Amino acid sequence: MKISYNWLKQFISTEKTPQELSLILTDIGLEVESLEVVQGIPGGLEGLVIGEVKSCLQHPNADRLRVTKVDVGQQDLLQIVCGAPNVATGQKVVVAPVGTTLYPLSGDAFKINKSKIRGEVSEGMICAEDEIGLGPSHDGIMVLNADAAAGLLAKDYFQIKDDYCFEIGLTPNRADAASHLGVARDLAAYFRTNYTLPTVGSLKIDHVKSPVAVTIKNPQACKRYTSLTISGIEVKPSPEWLAEKLKVIGIRPINNIVDVTNYVLHELGQPLHAFDADEIQGGQIIVRNANEGEVFITLDEVERKLSSEDLVIGDREKPLCLAGVFGGISSGVTAKTKRVFLESAYFNAVSVRKTSKRHGLKTDASFRFERGTDPNITVYALERAALLIQEIAGGAISSEISDIYPTVVEPFIFDVSLDRVRKLIGKDIANEEIKEIIKSLEIAILDEKSAVISVSVPPYKVDVTREVDIIEEVLRIYGYNRIEMKQQIKASLTTVSKPDKELVQHTVSDLLVANAYYEIMSNSLTKMAYTDDESTVVRILNPLSGDLDVMRQNMLFSSLEAIAYNQKRRNANLKFFEFGKTYHLIDGQYVEKESLSLTITGALEEQQWNQQTENITFYDIKSAVDALLKRFNITNYQTDETKGNYLEYGLQYLKGQKPLVNFGKVSSDVLKKVDVSGEVYFADVDWDLWIKTIRKNKITYREVSRFPSVRRDLSLLIGSDVDFGHLKRIAEKTERKLLRSIQVFDVYTGNKLPSGKKSYALSFELQDEQKTLTDKQIDSVMQKLILNFEKEVGAEVRKA
Repeated sequence: MKISYNWLKQFISTEKTPQELSLILTDIGLEVESLEVVQGIPGGLEGLVIGEVKSCLQHPNADRLRVTKVDVGQQDLLQIVCGAPNVATGQKVVVAPVGTTLYPLSGDAFKINKSKIRGEVSEGMICAEDEIGLGPSHDGIMVLNADAAAGLLAKDYFQIKDDYCFEIGLTPNRADAASHLGVARDLAAYFRTNYTLPTVGSLKIDHVKSPVAVTIKNPQACKRYTSLTISGIEVKPSPEWLAEKLKVIGIRPINNIVDVTNYVLHELGQPLHAFDADEIQGGQIIVRNANEGEVFITLDEVERKLSSEDLVIGDREKPLCLAGVFGGISSGVTAKTKRVFLESAYFNAVSVRKTSKRHGLKTDASFRFERGTDPNITVYALERAALLIQEIAGGAISSEISDIYPTVVEPFIFDVSLDRVRKLIGKDIANEEIKEIIKSLEIAILDEKSAVISVSVPPYKVDVTREVDIIEEVLRIYGYNRIEMKQQIKASLTTVSKPDKELVQHTVSDLLVANAYYEIMSNSLTKMAYTDDESTVVRILNPLSGDLDVMRQNMLFSSLEAIAYNQKRRNANLKFFEFGKTYHLIDGQYVEKESLSLTITGALEEQQWNQQTENITFYDIKSAVDALLKRFNITNYQTDETKGNYLEYGLQYLKGQKPLVNFGKVSSDVLKKVDVSGEVYFADVDWDLWIKTIRKNKITYREVSRFPSVRRDLSLLIGSDVDFGHLKRIAEKTERKLLRSIQVFDVYTGNKLPSGKKSYALSFELQDEQKTLTDKQIDSVMQKLILNFEKEVGAEVRKA
């Protein structure tokens, strides 16, 4: 939100500089994010002075140049070479001495330097109005009135005043401060002084002519509607003072009528809307809900289909405006408008927000209505705008003020304990000071009994509805910086359930990052096409767009979109992981589930001149999953092949009947949906089940054995349906004490083997913690392994 310093001073008298006010505003909860100087004229005429031409002689070496002597209020006259045809002795002119920077209307800024022009020294420049940004003329130099004093600063002569623009980071709870009036109210409370409102006492109804009747069909969505009609206006550009006020806060002037509504909006915080009264069919305004699917063309010339939940301002035939959000093209003020119908209303905040979200329209009006406006300022704002329109557009008030207010919005009334104020703030503030602050915030004190006061909070303070809100108000005006920090802070210790989920997540993240994975964070909102099951999808009631209309049911497509984004930017070798949540609607209940996803694609290493790159395979994603399992000592799981909606093939690690990890190659059909090329491998970890599993795991550490390990190899001919996992389980069951590890280091299939057979070469690592193994012990273990392989899977030992 932008606030003008000069505009603010029209409400509250203060000698504080803009920089000092910035600190004060931040202290009272209106954080100033930036403060910028705004100059009505570029450069602000800085460095320019008024001069008097004392002499003007023909240049000895140039027919079109003059050599002048100019008095600029200094001891010595300046010699300036000038080419303007109208320069003459005795003139009062604008002079740019050496060192001054000029900002012309066209072209870049430039600095005046001391120079020689055709052999004559020139110590400045006599300026034309376009050269200093004051006007378009370049016919000659500016000649000022004779009473202009030589040496006077040009910005003082032309009364050029700089303004300052505060950029305030307005928090959602401070709707009451969304205007110059709102900020002035807070400053007045801080300074314990009064603020001044523009007077509207001169409003005069000239004559009533064809009044517009107003009917409200939804008083819950439109709780107050005030209006009047102004006839005989002239739509034209706004006067300079109004245009400059709006420009300072970043508002582009449009015409005098629209500019007045914008001016009052930013001055008082009350949105207004001006209709071309002659475009209101039947002379009647109807505040109603739109018909489902009703077509409406807004001011931006976009055709929109309305919902039956949208509140519209219409006439007898059609909608004219989305209430509190945006006007319609058919009733907007144009150069031909001669009569305006002016609206100042109080709309339901929830209704406006839903309409704004539904149609993707964010306006200054909806920003304020969504947060809550003041129901008691509608008439005053209407009168203020009507007087301004009369002042700058002419015309006469041609109707009585219509004020439809069926149910008065009451103030918030509740009790506040002064002792509790002190307790929560942590400072012994006197009762009288607390009450003084409360009164300065325009909160009335109705009664007081035993240090408990009854307060009445005006409706414009929409966020002050409880005792604790009053305490917050008192604290911010009293000053956060006045609350001393205690030297000793006491806090209770809380126990954390084991394992610590955050610590586990950090451990996993560190492991993956060490293996060249990058963490990504994705939006939980996604599109319907990415869901697993539409019957269990969690839908968004007011989606921001068609691509963000449901909550995600899986982690895959978030990763694929990140891969697609990188591939389009020639970044193809990718390894991602992400912690996130998925959402389902099961048996009428919303279910939220935490997951960890791993996604890899491309090559293992970047391309090098001296080595051939290898593409990532299924075993790379398997290796990452196995590393995680090993890190947390998860061993007692079942392995099963998997092929689901998204995986072309892969594996599933099961804990009981629940899948702990699913991983494999993503199918090409899925990749086409997201426009991803190449092969992608994906792992989905049930993070809730992971935490539950490791809660029961105990990781023990033991001393490294002093005795050597022994490796033995076996080449087995087995059936093609036998996998390594089966062989591993047989080996671990056969020898539990001495077997440290089993690995497959070669697989062979081919026409030299019997049909339905394959060859596995296995390595076995054996070790005794207490002594060195003998050949007899090793041979005994290997024989038992061979016998069990033959018995369990019909394996045959292949001999060289």
